[in-house]
Amino acid sequence: MLDVSPSVPRLPKARLPDALTSLLLGSLVALTLPPLPTGALSAVALAALLWHVARGRDTRQVTIRMFWGAAGLSAVHLWWLSAFLGHIFGTPVLGILALALFALEGSFYAIMANIAARLAGPRVLARVWMLAGGWVVLEALRFLGPFAFPWPTLGYSLLSTPMIQIADLGGVLLASVLVTATAAALVTFWRGAEKPLWVMAALWVAALAYGVTRTPAEGLTRQAIVERSTVDVFSKASEGKSAQDFFNEYTRPVKEMNRPAGVPIILPETALLDPQLLSQVPGPGVYGVGGGFTERANRATGWNGQQITAQSDKARPVPFGEYFPLQQELAPAWRIIESGLGFQLPPNLPPASSVRPLPIDGVNYGTYVCYDSVFPWVARQLTNKGANVLVNISNDGWYAGWGVEQHFMMGRVRAIENRRWVLRSVNEGIAGSIDDLGRPRRTLSRGEGALQVTFKELEGQTVYHRLGDLPALVAAGLMLAMGLAYRRND
Repeated sequence: MLDVSPSVPRLPKARLPDALTSLLLGSLVALTLPPLPTGALSAVALAALLWHVARGRDTRQVTIRMFWGAAGLSAVHLWWLSAFLGHIFGTPVLGILALALFALEGSFYAIMANIAARLAGPRVLARVWMLAGGWVVLEALRFLGPFAFPWPTLGYSLLSTPMIQIADLGGVLLASVLVTATAAALVTFWRGAEKPLWVMAALWVAALAYGVTRTPAEGLTRQAIVERSTVDVFSKASEGKSAQDFFNEYTRPVKEMNRPAGVPIILPETALLDPQLLSQVPGPGVYGVGGGFTERANRATGWNGQQITAQSDKARPVPFGEYFPLQQELAPAWRIIESGLGFQLPPNLPPASSVRPLPIDGVNYGTYVCYDSVFPWVARQLTNKGANVLVNISNDGWYAGWGVEQHFMMGRVRAIENRRWVLRSVNEGIAGSIDDLGRPRRTLSRGEGALQVTFKELEGQTVYHRLGDLPALVAAGLMLAMGLAYRRND
């Protein structure tokens, strides 16, 4: 029979624009990070992103795809920064400044992908393993340098699973290795090779067994008082207030509670804007001192009721808040920014040359300030210097939305890495106690108040104390070696 139906031309298959595909895949990875409890899917989401990036037709396309993927990851994970910047500058429009940070984050990963693609050549599996190993190396580098910002570290995705307990063997970075290596093994499996996935499955079972068999350590039971305050230090209403005014607001929750005598008090970051106010504190304890009224400083101070026992400055000032990268070297550029914002940026807050525990009544309180909690090496140094308990004093008014929960959850991993309890005293955040397995034991996340918490005074070292990130970096090296092997044999 003669076919007289009209000829319909075949249309090409519709494809999402390359950048949009990368953005979506990066966003999926972000949705497996805290505070969402979807971390068990992190390796699958990352595998999809690595597969997409590695299939770029050349090094340039691999680089561009990774840029958009990492920018999407940052934008979704750190969406709250836009809201915060809008609040700080008094208009939601300036929240768009966060896009510059998302682009910067994407650029770091794009540089890594460019190097990985050049080393791997055109082989897809070689690229995948190179990208997986490079991802971990980049996360390690993001703990260091003037642009250090390790907030979206992949290992935190395992916090919702027992596998996060391996952090006492190699830090949160070792958890990142488990995620990235599994992602690469999944892609390898899709390409027809099963062995890497079987190896990773065995490692997941081992990590699971390790995690579910961890038990809390025993130690002398101690007590402390932590606080959640609600002082608004960023609004215009705070302008004109004296250091005494702020001090009265910060100490009100503690003064209004029925406090047992002798129990140490922990007040948040910069509760005392003038160190002379130490003579008025309600008792011995750990106090956040500084903020610019008398000097450019931000430190934790131990007070035994009569005198200072020790002090430890903030190790990592907040970038673009307390610290402006290359402020002197790029002075003309910063002046343009100041002109646009309508005010002069303050001088950089000097970071601590070293950190040390604060001894009070026989207990060494390893205290770190606010943003220091996202840098594992700070808590590790304090514990290696004898800290029996870790203390995070913070002003979480810097954060909004997910940022508050993310900051708290990252602090839980510090407890696991060091096998120490963590006490948090905060302004606008989550105050309370976390045990050495990273479990919140008593918390206050809303309103103003003070909590009397119990904790264990602990000693001893973990593998992470002794070796730091070395196990994770060795594993990253093995992934890079896998990439070289697939370049020759794929």
